[in-house]
Amino acid sequence: MRAAVSLLVGALFGLGLLISGMTDTTKVQGWLDIFGDWDPTLAFVMGGAIVPMAIAWRVTHGRKPVLAASFPPPPEPRLGRKLVVGSTLFGMGWGLSGLCPGPAMASLSFGGTGGWLFLLAMLIGMGLAPGLRNRLDASPQPV
Repeated sequence: MRAAVSLLVGALFGLGLLISGMTDTTKVQGWLDIFGDWDPTLAFVMGGAIVPMAIAWRVTHGRKPVLAASFPPPPEPRLGRKLVVGSTLFGMGWGLSGLCPGPAMASLSFGGTGGWLFLLAMLIGMGLAPGLRNRLDASPQPV
């Protein structure tokens, strides 16, 4: 049951990306081009995701999920090196390719070789991430 719901939700997410045009790399790069031909479409897509999710966090507080033992805890609000390094690398990849993981997966069937190259680079990055995380954990923290 959980796998079926996950498949349905993933397909719905992919359909939303297709309908909103977020699998088009030029649209995403247009969002990032604030000093050029800026395209605000992504702001509406993000708002369409953030607002319902904020409501869902409020509504589910104190409840038990149907398909799991408990809801995941909210993320820690602390701003640390791992978050800064990770978000910087994510943003660099996003800006260079115009894709992030969700749209990249959705575009695999029609994105040509670019989508597959992005997937390969993403998998390599995921493989390298634990080593980078360990190096950040082992190095001294700035005061």
